[in-house]
Amino acid sequence: MTSKVAESIRRGLEEALAYAEGTADTSRYGVHIPEDIDVKAIRAKLDMTQEEFAGRFGFSVNTLRHWAQGRRVPEGPTRAYLLVIDRNPKAVQKALKAA
Repeated sequence: MTSKVAESIRRGLEEALAYAEGTADTSRYGVHIPEDIDVKAIRAKLDMTQEEFAGRFGFSVNTLRHWAQGRRVPEGPTRAYLLVIDRNPKAVQKALKAA
């Protein structure tokens, strides 16, 4: 391993540790929310019908149909929510169940 690669890994680990400890400069970090979210693929991955997905995560079935048919697209906060559903649906379900 070259020293340049090792140095990059070391810096990354130090940044991750500072972030985890809450001492990092959070203005250096941003959140990337993709422009395109494939809601149909997320729903299919979870093996849910439109009705099940809508009921479980708080969407209207009509909205899901509009997204699936390309007549509408989810807005920023909804895209972020869908991204979290895609990456960790159990955590979302647990949070919603507790509410």
